[in-house]
This record gives sequence, C-alpha cells and structure tokens, in this order.
Amino acid sequence: MRFNTIGLIACFSFFIFACSEKQTTQAPPLPPPDVSVVETQAQDVPLFLEFVGQTGGLKDIAIRARVEGFMEGLHFQEGGEIKKGDLLYTLESQPFEEKVANRMSKVAEANTMLAKTKGDLDRIEPLAKINAVSKSDLDTAVAAYEAATSSLQAAKANLRAAKIELGYTKIYSPIDGIIGKTKAKVGDFVGREPNPVILNTVSQVDIILVTFFITETQYLEIARFLAKADPEHEGDGEANLELILIDGSVYSHKGKPDFVDREVDTTTGAMLVQASFTNPEKLLRPGQFVRVRARARVVKDGILIPQRCVMELQGLHNVYVVNADNTAEIREITVGPKVGSDWLITEGLKPGEKVIYEGLQKVRDGAAVKPTVAEPNTTDKQKK
Repeated sequence: MRFNTIGLIACFSFFIFACSEKQTTQAPPLPPPDVSVVETQAQDVPLFLEFVGQTGGLKDIAIRARVEGFMEGLHFQEGGEIKKGDLLYTLESQPFEEKVANRMSKVAEANTMLAKTKGDLDRIEPLAKINAVSKSDLDTAVAAYEAATSSLQAAKANLRAAKIELGYTKIYSPIDGIIGKTKAKVGDFVGREPNPVILNTVSQVDIILVTFFITETQYLEIARFLAKADPEHEGDGEANLELILIDGSVYSHKGKPDFVDREVDTTTGAMLVQASFTNPEKLLRPGQFVRVRARARVVKDGILIPQRCVMELQGLHNVYVVNADNTAEIREITVGPKVGSDWLITEGLKPGEKVIYEGLQKVRDGAAVKPTVAEPNTTDKQKK
C-alpha cells in the first residue's frame, strides 16, 4: 500500500511538471499575410456624362396618298434600299383619267368659242371704223372675245389640276434611303380615314440623328467646360461625342452636337439636344436606343484606384495603405465620381502610395503585410 501511494504521488508530480513546461512554451509567430497593392499615380482624368438617346434618320419622310382610291400595285422590296424617283405605289387611275378627258373637252369647247368670238370681233372692227355698225355692237363683240379668252384660261387651269391629280396615282420616292414595311396592301382603299393615310416611311440613314435630354445642371457643367477649353484645341470639340450601343460596344464614328434647344422645359427641368453621327456602314437604324457620352471636364493630377480597394461604412470611405515599413494603415478618403471600374479620389491619397487591392480580409490596422504590386484588371474601365 505504501508503495502504491508513493507511485501515485510521483506520477502526479510528473504530470504537473509537464503541464507547466507546456504553458511556458510559446507558439511561433505567424508570417505576415500576402496582399496585392496598386501604386497611385497622378494623371489627367477626363470625366464624362452619359445620356439615353434615340436614333432617327437624317430625313424620315412619310409616304402619303394625296388622292383617294384603291391600291393597285406595290413596286418595292420592304426594308430595302431605294433611290430618289423610284416608283413605290400605284393607285387606280380610271376616275382621274376620266376627269382629265372631261377637262380636255372643256378646253376644246373654250377654244371653239374663242375662235368664234375672235372671228366676230375681226368682222365688226372694220365696220365700226366706218360707222357701219353701232358702238354697242363693237363693245358686245369685244366683251364676248374677252370672256371666251378667260373661259379658255380657266379650262386649261382645270385641265392642269386634273392632270396633277392623275399624277398622284403614282407615288415616287422623294429621297434616297431605306423604306419600311408598307401599311397598305393591294386592294386597300387609301387616302382617307380610317384606312392608312401614311402608307410607308423612307429614311435617309447615311447620317443618323440622335436626340436626348440633359438636365440643367449637366448643361451648366458642359457649358463651363467648353468655355474654359484651350482655344488651340477648339476644333477638337466639334466631334467629341461617343455613342454606346445596346450591346455595350462603342460606335466607331464620333458625332457632333447639332443644336441645344433654346429653353429648359419647366415641367421636367431638361433640355433637348440633337447630335449627328455618320453612318457609312448603315449599322445604325432609326428608332434604336443608345447612350451618348460627352466629356464634361478634366481633373488635373487626379488619382484613380479600383473601386474594390475602397471600404464604405456609414457613409465613410476608407482604404488600407502600406507604409514604408510594410505595415498596413487604415486611412479615410474622400471619393469623387466613378470612372469605369475605378474611383476618383479627391482627398486622402498622394501619388506613389501603395493601396491594398486584394487581401483586405486578412489585414488589420498596424499589422505587418507582405505587399506585391499588382496591375488590376481594368478592361472594363471607361475609355478615355
């Protein structure tokens, strides 16, 4: 029994000694985490404004029937290109041909009457000179001749009007362009409501017009930028508008503003603007929705950093900056507008500083880090 007690005490003492040795042993320090950083650079940063607009042809001409009648023929391919003077539609012409024939007979009657009155006047005038007929007979002959002359002129005018109406039964293209889908088919009665009054539309698309609205604030921003522009580069602003298509691609031809409306709409606070873009490839068509991008101003010596570098909490923006001794420092910054995938920093950063780009979740203020300079993916950055 005594031997067992002594052994138990010895084992207990050894256990206490081992625990104390374990407690005095410290874990080795963890290595500093790897982080990716971007170096800030001072650069001129152009800021852009974007507007939603809609395209239209340089000329969008509505094709209408100017006389009433049944449609007899369509002479074009819907959606195809046409030339000025191409025949588009033909309407029934019989009623108008009948009217022309009737007016021609009236002209013939007037010519006959004019010839008769002219002969009477030629016979009476010599007799009146020798007082063989009375003065009243001469006056009657002169009045009859003048009346016949006026009747002939009226008959000819009516004939011209009838021929013009007959010409309206054939409808020609007024311009070169692209024609749309017809709104009337062969056999339709056209030229009067409720049947189609506008038969089709022809659009000239070698130049595309884009209309959009800007707010009063945006107008002032652009106007002030243009007023401060370098006079040596004034010509550069003539075609500085870019067009972003619905698929996100940038249209290859730049445009220029044509006009800004004279006033601000008091109900919306916006102004109408129209710009024109060349369209040699016929890529643009009327009715497309696009975005128009215009340069508003240029920030001198601006600093851009990726948006993912910025931490936002309760309206405050912060970044982690790596100091010269490779320690992370949290710093409050003031941000400006977004430029593509970047953010313009107005206060809090200087050129040449290293801002943590990746690995933010592994960093705390004052902790050591192992920085690696990275080039962030900026393929979606706004084109400058």
